[in-house]
Amino acid sequence: MITERVLTRRALNRSTLHRQLLLERADLPAVDVVGHLVGMQAQEPFSPYYGLWSRIRSFEPAELVDLLTGRHVVRATLHRATIHLVTAADHGLLEPLLRPFLHRRFASSPFRAAVAGAEHEEFAAVATGLLERPRTRRELGDLLAGHRPGRDPASLGYAATTLVPTVQVPPRALWGRSGAARWTAATTWLGPAGPAGPAAPVEELVRRYLAAFGPASVRDLRTWIGMTRLAPVVEAMDLRVFADEHGRVLYDVPDGPLVDPDVPAPARFLPEFDNLLLGHHDRTRVISDEDYRRGIVVGGRPTLLVDGFVHGTWRITGTGLEIRVFRPLSREQEADVEAEGERLLRFAGSGGEVVLVPEGR
Repeated sequence: MITERVLTRRALNRSTLHRQLLLERADLPAVDVVGHLVGMQAQEPFSPYYGLWSRIRSFEPAELVDLLTGRHVVRATLHRATIHLVTAADHGLLEPLLRPFLHRRFASSPFRAAVAGAEHEEFAAVATGLLERPRTRRELGDLLAGHRPGRDPASLGYAATTLVPTVQVPPRALWGRSGAARWTAATTWLGPAGPAGPAAPVEELVRRYLAAFGPASVRDLRTWIGMTRLAPVVEAMDLRVFADEHGRVLYDVPDGPLVDPDVPAPARFLPEFDNLLLGHHDRTRVISDEDYRRGIVVGGRPTLLVDGFVHGTWRITGTGLEIRVFRPLSREQEADVEAEGERLLRFAGSGGEVVLVPEGR
């Protein structure tokens, strides 16, 4: 396989940041950004608000609230069997494509015993009827236990929300509000936009992933989406081919922009489990192996980017914004972080000061 050229870690960093809209905020509607990213990790209900704020100029939480209540975007179990925020249109394309993977994941889970010996289609039909109105998994499990006596209700609830295409509905994840996670059938919530049509071609998913996360390897793609057997698909497509500094093959869409590695990267505050940190198997384009071993990615801690790479963690407290930095910052970097931190506090509607705390204190 002939590669165009070798892309350095810094070159991959800048190109990925650009495609993730983290080099410069975009003047785009939030629904378009969610679509461009092919979904946003949303297991923490308010993470997408911060992720969109870091990517969109003049983003306000009310915009995403309106999209959720208007059913233009939904929260559902998709990539890697985790909750993602996707456009209604993308749910209709992605859910059928990912359904076999979700069912295989369920078959290896501890909850599978809840429907052992039962036809999944029969069980799913009963669950679908119950999911015509929003219910918590506990409520759903208690109702299903009447159909399958002696089975664990919690497992039945989990089985139902896995084997039936479902979405989590508001008021869950509405800014400034809270609510239990309630699920309803995707076809009930979305109607024609639900998962009733054919799955999107895998090639479309590959192209969209590379447009937002590339250049990337097949293993990167597999890590992001959770699917397997992607290598033959990728290798048969008309894609550009590069290599990284370790000789790994990277693929890219023909028109994928490659950014000068010397372009400055401003400070950015990312939420828990941001796409940028979970979109690749080799995460060194955005976080060093040393910092990854701190457990902040797997542990879901909000992160600070300095010069394009993870440089610390942050949290909003009762007295302001506390930033724990892993290494000393230059004066220019410190000023950039503090200014962005003040903007973050204003966005969050919090008062107080921005405080930088060296690691270990």
